[in-house]
Order: sequence, then structure tokens, then C-alpha cells
Amino acid sequence: MKQQYFKDKVVVITGASSGIGLACARLFAAQGAKLTLAARSLDKLQVIQKELPAAVLAVKTDVSKEEDCRKLIEQTIATYGGIDILVNNAGISMRAVFKDLDLKVLHQLMDVNFWGCVYCTKYALPSLLERKGSVVGVTSIAGFKGLPARTGYSASKFAMNGFLDTLRTEHLYDDLHVMIFAPGFTASNVRFSALTADGSPQGETPRKEEKMMSAETVARHMLRGLRKRKDQMILTPLGKAAVLVNKFFPKLVSRMEYKMMKAEPDSPLS
Repeated sequence: MKQQYFKDKVVVITGASSGIGLACARLFAAQGAKLTLAARSLDKLQVIQKELPAAVLAVKTDVSKEEDCRKLIEQTIATYGGIDILVNNAGISMRAVFKDLDLKVLHQLMDVNFWGCVYCTKYALPSLLERKGSVVGVTSIAGFKGLPARTGYSASKFAMNGFLDTLRTEHLYDDLHVMIFAPGFTASNVRFSALTADGSPQGETPRKEEKMMSAETVARHMLRGLRKRKDQMILTPLGKAAVLVNKFFPKLVSRMEYKMMKAEPDSPLS
């Protein structure tokens, strides 16, 4: 990876206190970028801030709140003078069938996963256009094909994908780079905090985290995609196959997904 590409670029990362966001922060810092890290836990961000060998601004941010997102972007521009890269990484998941789901859970998924991306992008856009920068949306295969027992999650990621795809087309001749980034199953805490039917965290993961792609590997792919200004990245072979086969045999993919999700421990589909 070319070391100089990210040097002194201003990068905003939401959901930066753990998982993919934290791995990206460490890699961007190693490449000489200037960072703004956003998450709900300021304490965690301040620990990371001391660890990283780079200029780091830590901003307590709940991306479901428009005002928090506006302040995040304004503080970044006031500190660094502009924004080159916005990584919309903050997100939550869920695990429940729709018939059992409290609708507040679906609202929460949309507020964080979709509206968080929209709010941050809206306020960062003037600076990104001025600098011919990049917007990244960390999405999911669930944003390309509906995933059973993940209605709110799939809906929010479909919405994010549609928003970013349209944004790219609107600015086709403005040199704005928009990347839809789907890492697939990644070892992180997202499944531990996934919401159940009543909105409470499930507290444990139904999957073998140690067999998944590491957050560090995902971060390396993201930086490579940013450097090459790719429109879309789907990282796993399973994800690529699902998206491709779904175009021609959607019922087959639905049956495969159902079987896979039903086989999870304590699956809501059982």
C-alpha cells in the first residue's frame, strides 16, 4: 500500500471505539492521516487517542442524533480545516423475526445505520466536494439480499446502499468518490450487542468469531479501496457469490439463507 496516499488526509470515522472502526483508525494513523474518531463512549475514544501516533480528535457522538453529527463535522473542520474521507461505520444489528419484533427496534436500526450515515454525509458533503474526497458506507450483504431474522438490519442497509448509490450518481462529474463497502461476517462485538425482539442486547454471538475475517484485514481492504477509489467492495467469496447468484436465482439464495440462519444456535427461525 502506498504510504504517502493518506498522509495528512483528514479522516472521520464513526463507530471508532471498537471493531472495524478501531482497526481503520489504527491503520489510517500508521499511514499519517489526521483523525476524528466518533463513538458514544468518550472514555474509550480518549484511551485510543493516547495510543495512536497521529493527530486525533475524539468526539462523543450518537449518530442517531442529527445535532451530534452536525457538531462532529463542525468540530473536525474547525480543527483541521476540512474533511477528505468520511467513513460511516457506526451500526447495530438485530436478531428476531418480524412477527415478534417491537417496532422500536426497527426504528433504532434505521436511526443508527441509515440516518447516521445520512446526517454525517449531509454536513460533511460541502467539504468533501471541495476536496474531491471520499464517502464510505460500511454496509452488509444483508443490504443486497434480505436476511431472515434481520428485517430491520436489512432494511437499514438497503436504504444506506440506495442513498449512497444515488449520491454517487448526483455527483458523477464532481469527482466525489462514494464507496459501498460490504465486509461480510467480521470478528467484532456487533453480534454481542445485536438487539432481540424487545430491544434488549442478545449478549452473546451465535457464530464462531475466531473463524471470521479479522477487523484488521477488513481495514486493509478498505484503505486499498479508498486509494483505488472503488465504487463497491464485497470482501468475502460467500458474499460475492450470494450477490451474483441472487440476480439469476433469487429463490435459491433465499432457501440457502434460510437454512444457514435457521442452523444458528437458538435461531429465531427454529
